[in-house]
Amino acid sequence: MHIMADPHAVQLDALKRRARAESIGFVPTMGFLHSGHRSLMDLVRPRCDHLVVSIYVNPLQFCPGEDLDEYPRDPEGDAELCSGAGVDLLFMPETLYEPGHASTVSVSGLTDGLCGARRPGHFDGVTTVVSRLFGLVQPTLAVFGEKDYQQLAVIRRMTRDLALPVEIIGAPLVRDTDGLALSSRNKYLSADQRIQAQSLSQTLFAIQAAVAAGNRDVRALLALGRTSLNVDRIDYLEIVDPDSLQPMDRVDRPARALVAAFVGQTRLIDNVALCPA
Repeated sequence: MHIMADPHAVQLDALKRRARAESIGFVPTMGFLHSGHRSLMDLVRPRCDHLVVSIYVNPLQFCPGEDLDEYPRDPEGDAELCSGAGVDLLFMPETLYEPGHASTVSVSGLTDGLCGARRPGHFDGVTTVVSRLFGLVQPTLAVFGEKDYQQLAVIRRMTRDLALPVEIIGAPLVRDTDGLALSSRNKYLSADQRIQAQSLSQTLFAIQAAVAAGNRDVRALLALGRTSLNVDRIDYLEIVDPDSLQPMDRVDRPARALVAAFVGQTRLIDNVALCPA
């Protein structure tokens, strides 16, 4: 496995590979990698000739007062995990942006609600960094986890709207043995807070079971969910159309239940698919 930091060198290498008709798989991350990230690598590894993982804590997607400076980092452990996953190139730039960088990529509509409403500018930072990474890495396919469901939808729309020649693959959400969705920010949780945090997945599973049992009323389903959340603050709990991300009144077709909540100072997100019989 090669480790590179220079964006221009990475782009030059990628262009040479594309000229040889090599397929490039790509997993963009912010590091502090865990088995959820490993599952993304395992998914794309058999589908490409050359596998690239990037690690970059992107300042553009952090809102004021968020944990940019404290975001967990483990470059040595990350390199070990990537090597074990068969990664060909680990791209670890100090910065991705040239002096005077002045361009922003923005996706409207899909970013209006959910995390977009609570974190103004966040998704502009995501789409800007992902589009720049696509230009540098030149991937033929890229994988993003369904844990960040809104992010996946936004990146799919950006890629389609800008006619970028990249296949976007959505990877299933990975959970720990206690049901908690794997996240680098789980590191912030104390033992007691982790028990609290389990209520996110338990709430979503309860909603999922209620839908499977025939409950179709979104208002009732959300009321059921709010009674079972054991958190310090609910950011949102919503049931939306899986494509448009618009709120639904009845679960009379496939839907997605999403939650964001604070346990202590840590903001956690989770989601499940709802499939009425």
